[in-house]
Amino acid sequence: MLAWLEHDDPFPPVERALKDPNGLLAAGADLSLPRLLEAYRRGIFPWFSGAEPILWWAPDPRMVLHCDALKVSRSLGKSVRNKGYEARIDTAFADVLKHCAEPRNGEPGTWLGTGMRRAYLALHRAGYAHSFETWRGDDLVGGLYGVAIGRMFYGESMFSRATDASKVALVNLVSHLREKGFPMIDCQMRTPLLESLGGREIPRREFLRKLAALVNYPESPGKWSARTRASQQDVQT
Repeated sequence: MLAWLEHDDPFPPVERALKDPNGLLAAGADLSLPRLLEAYRRGIFPWFSGAEPILWWAPDPRMVLHCDALKVSRSLGKSVRNKGYEARIDTAFADVLKHCAEPRNGEPGTWLGTGMRRAYLALHRAGYAHSFETWRGDDLVGGLYGVAIGRMFYGESMFSRATDASKVALVNLVSHLREKGFPMIDCQMRTPLLESLGGREIPRREFLRKLAALVNYPESPGKWSARTRASQQDVQT
């Protein structure tokens, strides 16, 4: 039976998550900063849309991208080097969030409703959520955002308005994470795009074991900053 959480209720063990739909663990509670940080530290994330209650997930298996396993195709490498893109971090978080929330492929709505956007803005202001942006001149043409706790990065969403712009943001995310000693990105659920970039599924038990070590690194939250021409530094093709 699906657990219903009141404001102060703890999350149930992730092993109680449903198999169908895969990983649905609980409903209810709130999107406060303490609740979200507790969820991410335990390998749980919110995902719901429209009039649904807040839904919490911990799927099995879990899609991850190890930073040393990123696949940069020849065409993506050309986009990184030759499209005139500039990589920035945390200069337009709210704009990245807004673009990620826009309906896609004719879909009528979005999972990034007002409450979710407000919650991730709060995480950003507290130094836990970060945006990786792809700029061409004065135009924000792609990007992604996610949450960092300790040395664990949780990818949330990405958008693109130019060729490979979101993938270029991912390349720069991986390069930055490698420099900071982050070994892995949580991608939550499998998609063909992430698989093509080197993501793979691992058992939830293995994910949680790695997560428990990474979230306990004494990394202080705060704004990340960088502004460079997009490059393939430290990224293997």
